[in-house]
Amino acid sequence: MKLIVGLGNPGKEYQLTRHNLGFLALDALAEKRQLHWSEDKNSQALISADQEASEKIVLCKPQSYMNNSGEAVQKLKKFYKIKNEDIIVIYDDLDLPLGIFKIAAKRSSGGHQGLESIIQHLKSTDFVRLRLGIGPQDGVAEDFVLKKFKPLEKKKLPEIIDSCHLALEIILKDGWQEAANKYN
Repeated sequence: MKLIVGLGNPGKEYQLTRHNLGFLALDALAEKRQLHWSEDKNSQALISADQEASEKIVLCKPQSYMNNSGEAVQKLKKFYKIKNEDIIVIYDDLDLPLGIFKIAAKRSSGGHQGLESIIQHLKSTDFVRLRLGIGPQDGVAEDFVLKKFKPLEKKKLPEIIDSCHLALEIILKDGWQEAANKYN
């Protein structure tokens, strides 16, 4: 079983902001697979499940805001009895240009508060990360991540998300190292 977590902030005001790129990627994946979101009150997350060959996949969008994402991840990990290495987190990264993504595991948060929350709740860095670039940063980081995408950037989003999905498919089928070798 795999848990795929998209990071973002709940609410319409954050819907198309850079900080919600993880949510956008999961929404598109759920739509592509014709999945529906349901609220899991215990974990404070929206979840959706799919069967991939012989393995179940649970999609998760924590609803406790970015900086508290770890609580939902930890509760779902415990409920589904998922190992840390079977968790994939998709999130925005200021240090990468828009359209570039990197795949890694067993790393620090790099200053990303949502990732830091997950590391603290899991007491581990042993999970896969799919870092989606949102840079170059313009202004103060806290303000920049909450800005909506510019019209030209919005046009690029479907291609970025499709590439993210292709990388996810390789992670699920062949492992994160194989995906990293292909995309990093």
